[in-house]
Amino acid sequence: MNNSVSIKLYHGYGHSHNLVIYGNAFKFRAKITQNYSNNLLVNVVYLLKLFILKPYPFLKVRLQFQDQILTQVAEYDGFFKFEWDAGKELTTGWHEVKVEALDVDETVLADCTGTVYIPHSTQYAFVSDVDDTIMVSHSATVLKRLRELFIKNPRTRKTFPGTQLHYSLLALSHTTVDKPNPFFYVSSSEWNLYDYLVETFRFNNLPEGVFLLNQIKMWTNLIRTGKTGHEGKLLRVMRIISAFPHQRFVFFGDNSQQDPNIYATIAAKYPEKVEAVYIRNIVPANAEKTKETLNTIRTLGIKTCLFRNSSEAITHSRTIGLIAPLEEIEGLENVI
Repeated sequence: MNNSVSIKLYHGYGHSHNLVIYGNAFKFRAKITQNYSNNLLVNVVYLLKLFILKPYPFLKVRLQFQDQILTQVAEYDGFFKFEWDAGKELTTGWHEVKVEALDVDETVLADCTGTVYIPHSTQYAFVSDVDDTIMVSHSATVLKRLRELFIKNPRTRKTFPGTQLHYSLLALSHTTVDKPNPFFYVSSSEWNLYDYLVETFRFNNLPEGVFLLNQIKMWTNLIRTGKTGHEGKLLRVMRIISAFPHQRFVFFGDNSQQDPNIYATIAAKYPEKVEAVYIRNIVPANAEKTKETLNTIRTLGIKTCLFRNSSEAITHSRTIGLIAPLEEIEGLENVI
């Protein structure tokens, strides 16, 4: 194999008849070891390395899933997507897939193993923004956002108090600990930050879920991290809804950028699919405009909540019956 060529797979999702997995092909990608240091220089070097890469455009890639083999060609930026029907019923949980990078003569240049998540057929699915909804990110201010990225590592990034408790309660909403509700984390952050975000979420004991991020960037565009892709974010959310026709969705976002408008668009298109919309009031100056947007959503029969602290959102979820009192939730001690 060519050691300079590599494949990166991200968690896939779907059901037996509609499986999806995404990935990137690289001609070069900096070797990265995360030490979870409090040393500023160590953290800066780690972050920079996430953006030191060279995509492999139009590379042929081959997916192996159980007894199925599919081929695809990467796009101009090395990004590729496989979407297929398993041809048989699959059990819920995580299923392994393998993707290989192929030369013109079918020589395997590199390979990578990933997983596709098939959730249980529960009543609800949860879609959440990441920056300034779960993690303190200052997304609307470039310098503050870069400061958060540079001076902290995945285990020192601050999440909002109460978020882990709320999401853990929602994971068990009207289901059991052995059949948790699925979570999808949709962000305008780039795929460069995928491993960074996965580690942050696992370290903070947030529900395991599928991340859907934005187009890979190179180091020359680092200053623009997280500042593009809101239209793409809308499309990614709509694909999730289309992939899971039997579940009702609850959305989480904040009012620092476009989340209220994105969710209003989705609510107008799929009012019967949306159970509730939660918006964290990060920018008080936007509160009145956000309330107007949520009022429009509410006219569709969808519950809404504008909250500053997660405790307010938890109270709202309990009031509308989305979560039960703590003492009635079996197995909660295993996820909190």
